[in-house]
Amino acid sequence: MARNRYDVDEELESPFRWEHFKRSFVYVSRYKKRMIIALLVSFVGAVVALTGPLFMQQALDVAVPNKDVRQLLFLGGLLLLTVLVSVAANYIRGVLMARVGHGIVHDIRKDLFDHLQTLPFSYFDNRPHGKILVRVVHYINSISEMFSNGIINFIVEIINIVFICVFMLQVSVPLALITMAGLPVLGVFIFLIKHKQHRAWQNVSNKTSNLNAYVQESIDGASVTQMFNRQEKNEGIFEKLSEGYRKAWLKMEVLFNAVPPTVEIVSQVVLTLVYIAGVYWFDPMVSFGVLLAMGTYASRFWQPITNLAQIYNQFINCVAYLERIFELIDEPCVIEDKEEAYELPPITGEVEFDHVSFEYEPGVRILNDVTFTARPGESIALVGPTGAGKTTIVNLISRFYNIELGQVRIDQNSVMDVTLHSLRSQMGIMLQDSFIFSGTLMDNIRYGRLDATDEEVIAAAKAVHAHAFIVQMEHGYDTVVKERGGGLSQGQKQLIAFARTLLNDPKILVLDEATSSIDTATERLVQEGIALLLKGRTSFIIAHRLSTIERCDRILYIDQGRIVESGSHEELMAKGGLYHQLYSSQMHLAG
Repeated sequence: MARNRYDVDEELESPFRWEHFKRSFVYVSRYKKRMIIALLVSFVGAVVALTGPLFMQQALDVAVPNKDVRQLLFLGGLLLLTVLVSVAANYIRGVLMARVGHGIVHDIRKDLFDHLQTLPFSYFDNRPHGKILVRVVHYINSISEMFSNGIINFIVEIINIVFICVFMLQVSVPLALITMAGLPVLGVFIFLIKHKQHRAWQNVSNKTSNLNAYVQESIDGASVTQMFNRQEKNEGIFEKLSEGYRKAWLKMEVLFNAVPPTVEIVSQVVLTLVYIAGVYWFDPMVSFGVLLAMGTYASRFWQPITNLAQIYNQFINCVAYLERIFELIDEPCVIEDKEEAYELPPITGEVEFDHVSFEYEPGVRILNDVTFTARPGESIALVGPTGAGKTTIVNLISRFYNIELGQVRIDQNSVMDVTLHSLRSQMGIMLQDSFIFSGTLMDNIRYGRLDATDEEVIAAAKAVHAHAFIVQMEHGYDTVVKERGGGLSQGQKQLIAFARTLLNDPKILVLDEATSSIDTATERLVQEGIALLLKGRTSFIIAHRLSTIERCDRILYIDQGRIVESGSHEELMAKGGLYHQLYSSQMHLAG
């Protein structure tokens, strides 16, 4: 399945089952007390409201013919009271269920977000982030109405129907049966179109996801778009996706808007039959009070049916979105602690690769029988062609991926046997892509160690020579940066990220192209800070600029997933192999 395309509809990996919808009631059950109160209030309001037509019948058939003004005023007062009680009950129920519904939505969104943070890198690599975002925000917002009012309204309307039927039967059994005769007709119609309605909402879900994915991608790549004058082309793509969404929505509207008119037609036919039967079919003709009461009950009988039809539409919508939500929640968290995982004790920093092989996709091996040991405090440089497996090696140390063949050990502890938190808390990782969060510079540096003092933050910034440009900013360390570090140069963002990593005081430090976007002059200063801060720490450094790794204790040349050369800079240069060729070519180009 093409998951990573904004112009390809997502296929459900597991079709919807009723068990998926039942799962939502795990969240509903947390608020059962409030829902019971709301249900009781609704019950009282419904019963009181249904007594109104009986008071009307009594007034027309008894009080009016007898000219009993006192009884008429009394019945009128009772009728007004039923209206007030009914309105108050509906208001109280609305407030209670609004809190319940949004509480349920909050819980689902929290579980969804928490699970997202545990998913492996591969999940995010295979999907546009816009298609993930739409599930967390839009889909959950779309199901809020179902949980806010849909569930309780469904129960209330069923109760209303039952009580209306009871009251109708008390007034006239034949007319009540005529009123209820339209239900089978409506049931057959809904049964015939329910599958098409479900598919229509699934299609809307897909088109929403596609559109959201493209908008997200367009925002992220706005600078590239303008650089290459792609605005017109991108507008065409957006128009196509937007048109696809419009057509899907209109098709859905046609199917879903078919239910309310059908209910209305059936109800009017039934109401007409009630009046005809009451006037012409019965001998003697029923009283005006009975006819008015039955007409009122018949109208009220079909009102909850209409409401149930709307709830049914909400349900179909909710089902389509719950499919996507639970699909994400059910996404297996491949990188997780074993049941018997233990806390990694404080480490010295020894790292051992023992015949490690690895592949991201079946049949495409990235690492092939890699074996080496990094001693505590030793600095290891990883060099070689692009795609040789350098980044994969450091990713396996941090256990961003599970190790398939062989073992990676830290102080003789397999990384597969210890908890992820205890492992990563003793490591500092600075990846090639320096991500800066919205907030102050102080908050960004303190991101991985929240208990760090301001002095410690400043010390880390000084060590990587970020302090100089920070204090020149208007608000210094309290300067608020934009999303993704907007307003900072790439080099400045990397320095901030580097300070953030060093502040964590790790025993194992990973630098993946950490100085790739820093100018030569700044790099010299950073290297001085690195030399001091790497002392006593085991470090792994990936750098295409070989001048930055000359001081490393050992250099591993990686090619096609294997270590083909190993030694210090001097040893490898003297050997005259692949490293010598690569270094010499870089120096030649630099000269």
